Amino acid sequence: MIPILTVDEMRTLEHLAIESGRVSSLELQELSAKGAAALIPEGVCVDVVAGPGNNGGDALAVARLLNERWQEVRVWALSPEPAWSGDAGIQHQQWLAVGGEVGFTANPATEPRLRESAWFVDGMFGLSANRSLSGVGKAWADHWSYRKGHCEVLALDQPSGLHPDDPDFLESYATRTACFGYRKLCHTLMPARAACGEITVVDLGIIYFNPAPRKAGIVPRHWLVNKIQPGSHPWNTNKGDKGHLVIRAGSLGMSGAAVLAALGALRVGVGLVTVLTDAEVRAEIAAQVPEAMVRTWEGVIPENTDVLLVGPGGVSEIPEWKGPLVLDASALKDGEGSAWMARPDTIITPHPGEFSRLFRLPKAESTRARLNQSRAVANGPGVLLLKGAQSITTEDGYLYINDSGHWGLATGGTGDFLAGMVAGLRAQDLSARAAAINATWLHGKCADRLGPGPLLPRDLAEELPKLLRDLYAGRPA
Repeated sequence: MIPILTVDEMRTLEHLAIESGRVSSLELQELSAKGAAALIPEGVCVDVVAGPGNNGGDALAVARLLNERWQEVRVWALSPEPAWSGDAGIQHQQWLAVGGEVGFTANPATEPRLRESAWFVDGMFGLSANRSLSGVGKAWADHWSYRKGHCEVLALDQPSGLHPDDPDFLESYATRTACFGYRKLCHTLMPARAACGEITVVDLGIIYFNPAPRKAGIVPRHWLVNKIQPGSHPWNTNKGDKGHLVIRAGSLGMSGAAVLAALGALRVGVGLVTVLTDAEVRAEIAAQVPEAMVRTWEGVIPENTDVLLVGPGGVSEIPEWKGPLVLDASALKDGEGSAWMARPDTIITPHPGEFSRLFRLPKAESTRARLNQSRAVANGPGVLLLKGAQSITTEDGYLYINDSGHWGLATGGTGDFLAGMVAGLRAQDLSARAAAINATWLHGKCADRLGPGPLLPRDLAEELPKLLRDLYAGRPA
């Protein structure tokens, strides 16, 4: 998993690194500039736009480093008489010392020297970006947008028209972004992520957490799930060692959901699956999943149950059960979200509409709203898996953002299959959080391997064992 830092976390990290004496702020700026300059090919003419703050200092350092490579570089300021201070002021003096000049234009679109420019460096605003672009800064962003497809724009830390903590704030774009230190939310969540172009993280050599006693550090609250490492099993493993999952699912006209949930659990490797279903559909479910034990629901949970999954296929009544519980679909009732989040060893798997009803919150219409609402409810031992594009898993205030999958998963039944995967992994002794995170990534990765386009849940059922075999063999997923 990759740590995702907020603005405050990144600033705290930089402050702690500087305070420790291991590195100075100017050295961090040099490291940032060196990493950014390495992304620009040699031999091209580069126009560097330097803002008034530290991001402008980064830009001036990039210009100097490119000049040392004997590249033609022009530096542009956002005002006719720029006055850089601090580290940026030092970078300005160093730029002047190598014979560099600083130009200004109020309208880049009419500047003759920019008509054929193919490379730009956006060093206008970095972590401090928190408002709409205006004036000359907006003119530069408009110029790059007008020339989109005909020039390369390298953003320093982030495109200046983005907010580091707000994935919906979009006023500019870049073809490439040099992200300094660690990814921020704008580098992680759509739609802002797409506006960053190709993202390269520049290592600044500062760690986010030192677990030693009394050592200062931070523990990031947001993580990007970009891969998983499946656990191994001893050579003498038997089906009883891999867990017994009981699924209370399936009603008249909705038997398919129970079938798909059972398939998801079996394909992810659980040892035993028992489906407890309504009498009217028992035979048709049994015919479609011969690998599962399918019984008529009589109000009793088997004694050897490890995990109980309830909800797929129209089942809303939740049996009395004190063990590990996964709730999906019809089991997710209006206003009960907080109670389930307060129950230990419980996983709830709503889509956005179900989430809205569960927690009696407005339906989130933006990425920012989904993020804020997820943060607001992530305050108990229960685990939330909020399904959708870039699914979010939460536990005890931590958010885990999934990085796999595509729009082909937006079809009926994929959520039932995922619920079975989550419960199947939990039955194999993964923690509730790990089960939700791993199942979600595997679910999306199957879609990625199958390629863009519409998918059926059974397509995932065919691909999942192939993906797991590759992972167990140490091959790329």
